[in-house]
Amino acid sequence: MGSGFFALLDDIAAIMDDVAVMSKVAAKKTAGILGDDLAVNAEKASGFASSRELPVLWAISKGSLLNKIIILPIAFLLSAFLPVAIIVILVLGGLFLAYEGAEKIYEYFFPHKHEESEGITNEVFTEEQILEMEKGKIKSAIITDFILSVEIVIIALGTVMEEPLTQQIIVTSIIAVVATIGVYGIVALIVRMDEAGYKLIKHSKSENSPANLIGNLLVKALPLVIKGLTVIGTIALLLVAGGIFVHYIPFFHHYVPQIHLPSIIKEFVIGLVLGFIVLVLISLFKKIFKKKEAKM
Repeated sequence: MGSGFFALLDDIAAIMDDVAVMSKVAAKKTAGILGDDLAVNAEKASGFASSRELPVLWAISKGSLLNKIIILPIAFLLSAFLPVAIIVILVLGGLFLAYEGAEKIYEYFFPHKHEESEGITNEVFTEEQILEMEKGKIKSAIITDFILSVEIVIIALGTVMEEPLTQQIIVTSIIAVVATIGVYGIVALIVRMDEAGYKLIKHSKSENSPANLIGNLLVKALPLVIKGLTVIGTIALLLVAGGIFVHYIPFFHHYVPQIHLPSIIKEFVIGLVLGFIVLVLISLFKKIFKKKEAKM
C-alpha cells in the first residue's frame, strides 16, 4: 500500500514537471500575442476619467475571462475530435495577425486622414451619455480581446497537440488564466502611472525633490510606454505569424531552411510579406465593395 501510494506521488510529480515544462514552452510561443494584447488593452483602458480607469479595466478583465471560458471547451473538443481544425485556425489566425502587423506598419508610414468631428469639443455630455460611451468602449475592447484570446488559446494548444488530452487541458488553461491575470494586472499598473505621478508631484516639497522628479518621470513616461508597447507588439505579431506559417505550412517548412538566415529574421520577413499580401487583397475588396454600394 505504502509503496503504491509513493509511486502514485511520483507519477503526479512527473506529470506536474511535464506540465511545468510544457507551460514554459507554450508561454514563449504566446509571448508575441501577449505583447500585442498588452499594448492594445493599455491603449483601450486609457483615456477615461481617473476614477473610472480601474472599474473599466475590471469590466474588460471579466469579459476576457468569459471569452476564455467560451473558447477553451471548443478548442479542447476540436483537439479531441477534429485536430486538423486547430491547424487551420492557427494558419487563419496567423494571416489575421500578419495583416494586423502589416496594417500598423502601413498606417505609420501612410497615415489615414481622419475626419474632424465638428463641434464635439463644445458638447456637454450627461452622466448617462458618458456611461453609454464607456459601455461601447468596453464592448469594443472585449471583442478585440476575444480575437486575441482565440489566438492565445490555439497557439498554446498547438504546442501540446501531441500530448495526452489531460495535459493539453491543464497547460492551455494555465496559459489562459496567466495571460488574463498577467496582461490586465500590468495594464492596471500602466494606466495608473500618470495618477501615481500626479500624487507624487502634489506631495513633493520642492521642484528638485526626488518625489517631484519621479512624479514627472511617470507622467511623461506613460505615452512613451504605450507607444513602445505598440512597436514591440507589432514586431511580435509578425514574428508569431511567421512562426505559424513556417511550422504549419509545408511550403515554408521545407523551403525556408534552405535560406541561410537566423530563424527570427526568416519568420519576421515571411510574416511581413504575407501580411502585406493580405492587406492588399482586403484593401482591393473594400474598394470593390464601396463601388458596388455607390452604384446601388
